[in-house]
Amino acid sequence: MNWLYLKQFPKELHDGIKALTSEYPITLIPRTDAYPVLLTPGDEGVIVSEVDGALQVRYGRKVDAFRALGRLMGESHLPVSWRERPRFDMLGVMVDVSRNAVLRVDTLKAWLRRLALMGINTFMLYTEDVYEVPEYPFFGYARGRYTGDELRDLDDYAFALGIEMIPCIQALAHLAQVLQWPAFRHLRDTKDILLVGAPETYEFLERVIAAASAPYRSKRIHLGMDEAHGLGSGEYKRRHGERRRFDLMNEHLRRVLAITERSGLRPMIWSDMYFRIGSKTGGYYDPETVIPQEVIEQIPSGVQLVYWDYYHHDKEFYLDWIERHLALGSEPIVAPGAWTWNRFWTYYPTAFGTMEPCMLACKEKGIREVLMTLWGDDGAEVDYYSAMPVLQRFAEHGYADEVDDERVRVHFRGACGGDYDAWVTAGGLDALPSLDDPARTPTNVAKWLLWEDPLHPLWQPQLEGHSFTDHYRALAEALDSHARAGGMLSDRLRHPAQLARVLAIKNDFPTRLQRAYRAGDRDGLDDIAKRELPELRRQVRALWESHRAMWLNTYKPDGLEVVEMRYGALMARLESLQARLASYLSGQVESIPELERDYLKVYPNGIDRLPHISPHRRIYTPSALS
Repeated sequence: MNWLYLKQFPKELHDGIKALTSEYPITLIPRTDAYPVLLTPGDEGVIVSEVDGALQVRYGRKVDAFRALGRLMGESHLPVSWRERPRFDMLGVMVDVSRNAVLRVDTLKAWLRRLALMGINTFMLYTEDVYEVPEYPFFGYARGRYTGDELRDLDDYAFALGIEMIPCIQALAHLAQVLQWPAFRHLRDTKDILLVGAPETYEFLERVIAAASAPYRSKRIHLGMDEAHGLGSGEYKRRHGERRRFDLMNEHLRRVLAITERSGLRPMIWSDMYFRIGSKTGGYYDPETVIPQEVIEQIPSGVQLVYWDYYHHDKEFYLDWIERHLALGSEPIVAPGAWTWNRFWTYYPTAFGTMEPCMLACKEKGIREVLMTLWGDDGAEVDYYSAMPVLQRFAEHGYADEVDDERVRVHFRGACGGDYDAWVTAGGLDALPSLDDPARTPTNVAKWLLWEDPLHPLWQPQLEGHSFTDHYRALAEALDSHARAGGMLSDRLRHPAQLARVLAIKNDFPTRLQRAYRAGDRDGLDDIAKRELPELRRQVRALWESHRAMWLNTYKPDGLEVVEMRYGALMARLESLQARLASYLSGQVESIPELERDYLKVYPNGIDRLPHISPHRRIYTPSALS
């Protein structure tokens, strides 16, 4: 990374520059290895040119100035010159902190520095319950909730870097974490949906919205309201009978908007419920969806719809669905996804393969606001930092008609202090070489190979007898090498390297164990029991310790217990297998019944199209536990 000497800059950048000097090669004092830079307000976008032995950066918005610094730090040679303009008014990122992993405040500040250097100008924390509502001590109880002071501190920090933080909550569904407590039972329609129409619901939402918005400068707020599949089907139906969900949705939204209007807030909601209600199959992307005209006319004015789509690879689909949103009366925010959910590392093939046509369609249709989403479904086992390459590519789309791959690498080096290609290499945890079209096959194979029970290997038949030992061994070596090469975030590659080491042993371990048992190969079983299984147990323990260290370095400690219980179960089962093999080999027992069972292939997928399996409980046991 290049050292930059900021020789001249306006006062509005002072606090942001001070934040960057804590971590990046940026100095306010001349030094021989630092290139002088002049930061000057100008017109829209960025213009970089050489002036009298220094680089002059003329910028339109604060974040544009920081984006220019990010690229300059990553350039191979200085001086350089370029100009660019933003393609969107809002280039945003949303991170889910409601699925166990609550990012620490210092982690979030590090993220804000990186996002500013990329040119991201909006940031949301998706908080179902992990923010403080003083009137409700059980709201976010023992879940790592943010205090109002923490959020104010973050908002100040983001503002200094040219980033608007917007509160992002739920005001209808996805509230199982809240509604589980007896203190909120009177607000419950179903286990995760609020009882619409009840006066106490709107008293609750008044307080929640006030608490959620108070720490922020922004007058915008995201109210969620997605995936309320059972709307009106529980306590509401018992009290009032069957009602059309379109009507319930609009009535509830009007009452919530009355709250935001009194607070001077400008709301947005996810759009899927309108499309799902209009679909005979309940699908969001059903081409046969019909939203009645009278329903469209009743959608309250003053709310912006957010069209989320993580699944489509064809620009024409996005163009069509943007048009369908425009027909509802206003321009939507469009939200692609980073594919961080239900896995240990971001799945780049699908993230890139869906983001590209989405962003091109947005630019073609003149959409002004886009939002990249990072979700943490099923316990947030993922290292959210693994999404940085996706965020960098997303940011480049925000400043160019077409993305230049080399510029992505340069800018990633400057903003994240790392090797873009090294980080993408770690995507090989799930992107196995057998996949015919990785972008259209978002398998989470690393997750189910790790958590699969050694004596109930439900998912081994999906591998059709193939071994990926060589693949995972080579991946571990490559990631270790990248980690040793150094860089600001290089140590984070040691964790996926350790997972690859475990999978190099475990990916086909149950199959080899069963094969040796059925063949009566006692020597082979003895080798497994005395050499291979102890080594697997050592490597799993090392992975647990690595995951724990990554978690505590990145997230608040609350929620770690969920992930550690998974490691505890796996380690207990491996220890149990060790004992049972010893009993069998010594003649204390005559058989191990689980190894005599023929396991069935659950999904028809071939080795070229491995499935996505979730949640965790579905992976490790055939019992349908709730």
